[in-house]
Amino acid sequence: MDELTLKDYLRETSIIQSRLVFAAVIGVALVAALVIRLFYLQVNQHQHYSTLSRDNRIRLVPIPPVRGQIYDRSGVILAKNIPVYTLEVIPDRVHDMDALLQEVGQLVEISERDLERFNETRHARPGFEAQTLKAGLTDDEVGRFAVNQHRFHGIELRARLQRYYPLGEELVHVVGYVGRISEADLRRIDRSAYRGTDYIGKLGIEDRYEDILLGKVGYEQVETNAHGRVVRTLARTSPVAGRNVHLNVDTKLQKVARESLGDYEGAVVAIEPDTGAILAFVSNPVYDPNPFVNGIDTKSYRLLRESESRPLLNRALNGRYAPGSTIKGLFALAALENQRNPNTSVYCPGWFSLKGSRHRYRCWKRAGHGWMNLHNAIVQSCDVYFYQLAHSLGIDKLHEFLSRFGFGRVTGIDLKGEPSGLVPSREWKRRVKGQPWYPGETVITGIGQGYTLVTPLQLSLVTATLANRGVRVGPRLVQSIEDPQGKVRTASQAEPQQMIEVGNPAYYDTVVAAMQDVVHGRRGTARRVGLDADYTFAGKTGTAQVVGIAQGARYDEEKIPERFRDHSLFIAFAPVEKPRIAIAVIAENGGSGSRTAAPIARRVMDYYLTGTAPPLEIEKGTITRLRDGRSDQT
Repeated sequence: MDELTLKDYLRETSIIQSRLVFAAVIGVALVAALVIRLFYLQVNQHQHYSTLSRDNRIRLVPIPPVRGQIYDRSGVILAKNIPVYTLEVIPDRVHDMDALLQEVGQLVEISERDLERFNETRHARPGFEAQTLKAGLTDDEVGRFAVNQHRFHGIELRARLQRYYPLGEELVHVVGYVGRISEADLRRIDRSAYRGTDYIGKLGIEDRYEDILLGKVGYEQVETNAHGRVVRTLARTSPVAGRNVHLNVDTKLQKVARESLGDYEGAVVAIEPDTGAILAFVSNPVYDPNPFVNGIDTKSYRLLRESESRPLLNRALNGRYAPGSTIKGLFALAALENQRNPNTSVYCPGWFSLKGSRHRYRCWKRAGHGWMNLHNAIVQSCDVYFYQLAHSLGIDKLHEFLSRFGFGRVTGIDLKGEPSGLVPSREWKRRVKGQPWYPGETVITGIGQGYTLVTPLQLSLVTATLANRGVRVGPRLVQSIEDPQGKVRTASQAEPQQMIEVGNPAYYDTVVAAMQDVVHGRRGTARRVGLDADYTFAGKTGTAQVVGIAQGARYDEEKIPERFRDHSLFIAFAPVEKPRIAIAVIAENGGSGSRTAAPIARRVMDYYLTGTAPPLEIEKGTITRLRDGRSDQT
């Protein structure tokens, strides 16, 4: 029989009562802690959390400034702002970005490039800032999104101003373009100055004068609802528009110069000798800057970058060429400076050899020029005369004289990325090539060949210096800066003028007189280009070899691939008595300077000085002037 178990009711009751008391104490403690915490939050921390609540519904929205516009010297607008619709996303207000982009993509066409740019931006910039997903929506896209906008949080349709270049490709190498701010840009700029904007100057004037064109950002303090939509504006600080930039460039002259180059790759730079104002700054071929504003597609950019004609290269600024015979006038000045008698004649049999060498440096005229003094050597561009002159002067004096006139250093033009060119010397060759200087290298330097490299801009500036009889001016693209209201214009500051002294100022007159006979003299190399001119001008032809010709071989242009043919060069200024324009023309692979580059320069000067330009038939390898229905081969 199981033993009967008796319960201790008194002990169990005591345990239950103890547990109830413990639970009550805990409950009271929790209530007390809750009351204390509530008091702390509501009383002690009231100001702090009130501020957080207000900040959660009040937002500071940046207002981008209106970018300054760019004009030519006559007021023709070259870069302006046009209204476009954009889709802008505030990443912090989007819960599922992938889902949002997928749904929006059903209403608006969003390209892979749009997505790439957006993802780059949202990872590089604060998430509370509005960031562009797509710019330039069509009217249909605007309508479709507008009626569905209530479905999306964190994305808005906005009207913005976007950069546009009305003349397209015409002045791309001068004006440049703006583009989306990249990660590299973000690392170097003051981000606060670019709040609310996605664009920055990338090339040309847009880049060089970025701080002038940008303006100053403004702000709006707005109240938003729970979905981030703006309810009302509480305060506003207006942005300050960027200042306008007026250029010295004459758009009509620019067009004439580029049309005159035709299909030739090359450059035309025209400058006003008195002031240094750049009248035309042509690099050919060109490209349309407008697709670059919102980011050109990969395929189109690859075609531009890989094109054999290199349209992205600004030849007027960055192209470096052998100057050929265009610098013979400077070497003539060097001869006079070093007490060489201009009347002393040198015999030209069609070649020149150094003492003790059988190597022949040939003249362009294989039969030779006969006896040549300094004047005739410039007029007929006798190579042998300048071979002997260079050899007698030596490379040290040639280097010093070319450097004195600005070759081998930047001109100081108001564009970024200008190269210095190259004036060779003994020290340069020893440092760069680890070799001594040879006498034959001095010989070919005398006709602008060998290591010597100049830019079209440098060549035009030296031409202007000759026109000024030694006064060197600083080249300037920008004429003036205008305030946003268009009331006050401040002239652009150019480099101070510099006088390049020679032993006797009359030396300049001697060289200019010879250059005048190059185009107006009976035996001048460019005499045909001076026919029927309504003004007198001075010029000098140049032909620069692209590839070397073997000793004893004859240069036959028809048998040489086009890309290996000589470059055609010409420099000129007019009128001789009171120069108003100085010009340098380079037509790549254009052959002789008299045949191709000289007629181009004449046409540009005609238009600038007389308002009319004779028609040209321009084809690769030949330029024909047309007068009264009669064609003259030049």
